[in-house]
Amino acid sequence: MAITVMQRYELKYLLSGEQTWRLRERLKGRMEVDQYGRTSIASLYYDTPEYRLIRASVEKPLFKEKIRLRSYGLATEESPVFLELKRKAYGIVYKRRVQTTIPLVKKFFSGEGDICAPGQINREITTFRDFYKTLVPACLIIYDRTAYFEPGGDLRLTIDENPRYRTDALDLTRSMDGISLLDKDRTILEVKVQEAMPLWLCEILSSEKIYKGSFSKYGEAFRQQLVKANII
Repeated sequence: MAITVMQRYELKYLLSGEQTWRLRERLKGRMEVDQYGRTSIASLYYDTPEYRLIRASVEKPLFKEKIRLRSYGLATEESPVFLELKRKAYGIVYKRRVQTTIPLVKKFFSGEGDICAPGQINREITTFRDFYKTLVPACLIIYDRTAYFEPGGDLRLTIDENPRYRTDALDLTRSMDGISLLDKDRTILEVKVQEAMPLWLCEILSSEKIYKGSFSKYGEAFRQQLVKANII
């Protein structure tokens, strides 16, 4: 959680329950579960009142950006949370984040102050806020994540179970409940690498018929809301 700047490729896959079980078995001896084990994560996405950010993102442009407030487990007003600016350009993901608290974030988005001590990351996030002018809580995404790492390498892999969302009670301190984003037992695999994916992992994914796709949790939540409103 001390990492504040990330630059890497992030590849996404949708898995069945059977594929998830088989993948976990085949990772044994090659990757290890990180020190946090299975963790519930909540990400509160901010957007303009017209949903400018997510509308642009679902068009799959070469460049897109989002801003979110993340907590590990249910947050309190005093517990550390992480404000993250995430950009993707030509397949590469760039992430900037700072540790802060919910009261400071509320003041920040109301234009009353900064969310951390002066620095380059703070300036980037503040510039983002000022560019979009009005950013408000838009969607809360929650899931249960198990993260794996490769000892001695930079490969990171995460499996997200029970992804869910809500568009009301947009507060990280309320609950970890939400509406399911996927069918039961389906999971989201993300492979995160600095350069190329190792051959052994390519062979596992190929043999298990796990194929790369495109999936955004916030994007899927937005799509489901449009369906409910009979807009699409």
